[in-house]
Amino acid sequence: MHCAILKAEAVDGARLMQIFWHDGAESLYPAVWLRDNCQCSDCYLHSAKARKLLLEALDVNIRMDDLTFDQKKVYITWPNGHYSEFEANWLKKRCFSQEARAGLQGELFLPECQYWGSELQLPTLNFEDVLNDDDHAYKWLSSLKKVGIVRLTGAADKRGEIIKLGKRIGFLYLTFYGHTWQVQDKIDANNVAYTTGKLSFHTDYPALHHPPGVQLLHCIKQTVTGGDSEIVDGFNVCQKLKEKNPQAFSILSSTFVDFTDIGVDYCDFSVQSKHKIIELDDKGQVVRINFNNATRDTVFDVPIERVQPFYAALKEFVDLMNSKEYKYTFKMNPGQWITFDNWRLLHGRRSYEAGTEISRHLEGAYADWDVVMSRLRILRQRVMNGN
Repeated sequence: MHCAILKAEAVDGARLMQIFWHDGAESLYPAVWLRDNCQCSDCYLHSAKARKLLLEALDVNIRMDDLTFDQKKVYITWPNGHYSEFEANWLKKRCFSQEARAGLQGELFLPECQYWGSELQLPTLNFEDVLNDDDHAYKWLSSLKKVGIVRLTGAADKRGEIIKLGKRIGFLYLTFYGHTWQVQDKIDANNVAYTTGKLSFHTDYPALHHPPGVQLLHCIKQTVTGGDSEIVDGFNVCQKLKEKNPQAFSILSSTFVDFTDIGVDYCDFSVQSKHKIIELDDKGQVVRINFNNATRDTVFDVPIERVQPFYAALKEFVDLMNSKEYKYTFKMNPGQWITFDNWRLLHGRRSYEAGTEISRHLEGAYADWDVVMSRLRILRQRVMNGN
């Protein structure tokens, strides 16, 4: 009876529909929204789950002509004789109350975020289980969304395994470095990752206007000494920076920084973008970090008096990342993966010695968060329904 209708009536001159539910809750629905979302076959293409009704045909001042109901449905007739039916469950889910809207947004976008520091217990799953079992795949992607990183074990230590993981999600994200790329020491490297030097904390590819959301890294070969991976929860560090130095947080979340990447790989490229290092949503919450010191451009499009304060703010942010309290260090072994949120985590690598042969080899790829979230929603539905 949770979504059973007790009473439904037109109010405010038939511009609103009010529903009283059996559980004691009440809901209001604007007539214009109801007409816009009519579920009949003339107004809605059910095979595509898409609206057919054109906005040009919508009367934004429309009123209901007649309204009837039973426990499971509401039935509305409009002034031109058009008829609509709305199921109780469908309406209850789309209630305009703040509580209902927050609940539905949570269900759609799964915003729960578990912050961590050096105490991180790295979520770990088996690679083959993730490929072949929906429950494990759901645990993988839900942990990736919540914690920001998941380790997978048990893969073969050879190239090409990453394609399997890409297909499990849907498809990989093509960049100027290809669908996949090889992280190893290279002569005349076109990226600092393709050297043996230390990599400071960074997110990948802020030189793109839409940096890839998820990164996949598969360890094929690992050096005996050095080459340890370092990660830090950027959202956690942002929160600490805001508490410790609100002015520095404000500078980094309001200053546009130029990033560039020029070279040849999958094809030749000359990429340029502008990002705030700490990107906020309309509620002031951190939603993405854009920072790679290697590709931060020499061009800096700010008035001269803002240059030194920016550097001071950025230095404090980086110093926080590098403090023992927040960073987590580990070493990848052949056959292991890390999959992580490139908008949230910053990652780095300790240096290792160059040799006559390749001593460390990772294969990497990117995925877009839209693709990952699509698969996560589908898996969530399957697991919840027991399919």
